[in-house]
Formats: sequence, structure tokens, C-alpha cells
Amino acid sequence: QVPLVESGGGLVQPGGSLRLSCAASGFALDYYAIGWFRQAPGKDREAVSCISKSDGTTYFTHSVKGRFSISRDNAKNTVYLQMNSLKPEDTAVYICAAGDYCSNYQAYDLDYWGQGTQVTVSS
Repeated sequence: QVPLVESGGGLVQPGGSLRLSCAASGFALDYYAIGWFRQAPGKDREAVSCISKSDGTTYFTHSVKGRFSISRDNAKNTVYLQMNSLKPEDTAVYICAAGDYCSNYQAYDLDYWGQGTQVTVSS
């Protein structure tokens, strides 16, 4: 059983929107800080956003601030990454992870990882 499953990726034109989902199985997401990471071809994985477990404070890396939002639905055991005004440089595999805390926009002490969902922004 895969602990975290991402969905919602796809091909979108520049300026478009996607909502990614990160659904947990076998554990309660609300006990964890949840981070979204992305990895583009030939590049290192980078942290994109984090939502804390304590008060739901959200954090974003500078390049997505104002365009992306992150939220929880504890009843559905799911975290969402809403991505608006997408740019070609947002193209990557997006991966969610569950950890202990956020520091700035990155989740740390990670216990669970998803397998990722591809986001391609192209005309």
C-alpha cells in the first residue's frame, strides 16, 4: 500500500491552472506537516510549499508565491496544491511528503513520500 498518492497532474497551457491532490492511506495526514516538492528533468529536487500540522500555516518558495496555494481537507485525508498562472518553468514531477515540521517552505523529518505526478506547462 502506497502511503501517499498524488493526482491531478497533466498538460496545461501557460497561464492555466491545475489542482494537485495528495491522498494518504494508512495514517492521518493531520498529524503531519505536508510538503510539496518538484523535480524537473536534469535538475535537483526542490521544495515548493509546506503546510504545518499545528495551525495550518502555509509557506511557499519565492517563485510560486502568489500563484500557488496549499490546503488540507482532514475529512478526506488529503492535501491540495492549487496552481494558478502556470508557467513553462513550473514543468516538473510534483511529489508530496509527510513530515514533522515546516521550516520556511520545506517539510523536514519526512516519514512518507508519494510517487509523484507529472505537470507539463506548454503551448
